[in-house]
Amino acid sequence: MVDERITEVRTPAGDTHTTHTVVTDGERRGGGSGWVVALALIVALIAAIWFFSGMSNSEAAKDNAIADAASDVGNAAEQVGNAAQDAADNVTNNN
Repeated sequence: MVDERITEVRTPAGDTHTTHTVVTDGERRGGGSGWVVALALIVALIAAIWFFSGMSNSEAAKDNAIADAASDVGNAAEQVGNAAQDAADNVTNNN
């Protein structure tokens, strides 16, 4: 806030002296809100990086689970094939 003061002084001889004074409250400052906004943006950026890196990890986990399931199916098929071979051998040996 700016306060303007004008003072007039008259001497007994009839002379007038005028003093003009301007008083200010000091510099205006933002109160640190710029720092708060910057800090909030940094936190949001870190959270976004963490979230998206977690999504890529879940994709890798899903791909690994599918690969493991395919391997289990392959092992089961091999066991069925071995059992069929054993059954065929037993039928051939018993005749």
